[in-house]
Amino acid sequence: MTRTEPCVITDVRDGAVWMTLNRPAAMNSITPEVVNLLGEALDRAEQDNTVRSVVLTGNGRAFCAGADLKHVRQTTSGDPDAVSAFLHSVLALMERLEAFPKPVIAGVNGLALAGGLELVLCCDLVLAARSAKLGDAHANYGLLPGGGSSVRLPRKIGPTRAKYLLYTGDFIPAESLMAWGLVNEVYDDDALMDGIQQLVSRLSDKSPLVLRRMKRLVDDGLEQPSPTALRLELLASEVHAHSHDMKEGLAAFEEKRKPAFQGR
Repeated sequence: MTRTEPCVITDVRDGAVWMTLNRPAAMNSITPEVVNLLGEALDRAEQDNTVRSVVLTGNGRAFCAGADLKHVRQTTSGDPDAVSAFLHSVLALMERLEAFPKPVIAGVNGLALAGGLELVLCCDLVLAARSAKLGDAHANYGLLPGGGSSVRLPRKIGPTRAKYLLYTGDFIPAESLMAWGLVNEVYDDDALMDGIQQLVSRLSDKSPLVLRRMKRLVDDGLEQPSPTALRLELLASEVHAHSHDMKEGLAAFEEKRKPAFQGR
């Protein structure tokens, strides 16, 4: 059947680029085309100074069910090198998403499994529908993670809970995962998009320079001993003291007005 719409739809509004996975009949599963289109959309979003954040969500009943196993099986035909090439492209996308210099929000509208969970793990903030369920699912099909869930999941929720998800392949309700620290907020299904939009609007009011530097401090600090991370924070704050946005924020506070941040 001919597809009339792209498998990733991008839409810029209110300071955010919304990237919607659009393969609902295939539960928004990942193909090389999806990988390429997401990468291109991230490139555009990084270069666009009007974009303050990114929203990643899905169309239909799934956020993303992981790699399209039927497509992988048909296109690789048992060729380990072809499988490896696909895995490398997926891993590169995950790393790009995780290191993206602007806040990335996962809007989990439905099932997020295997590679879908790995996409979620690369996002800064996770907002989910009440009916959404998340799980690793690789073990259900005799697969190993290839997009980072064995590494990122234990760092997010601890090794014991991570091993439970990895070993069992269970699909866990978003509300339970909020208690585990993986999900920030859970909304009734029909309120999820409004909840995401409210968060996007709040982030759009902030200094993009501050958000970029905060993200880097947090992510780099997780990999450093506390004394080293604290020194890096102090150095970053000293550099930041020369920025336009800090001076503008202080002036706006004194003058009792909304700051006009420029990201520099």
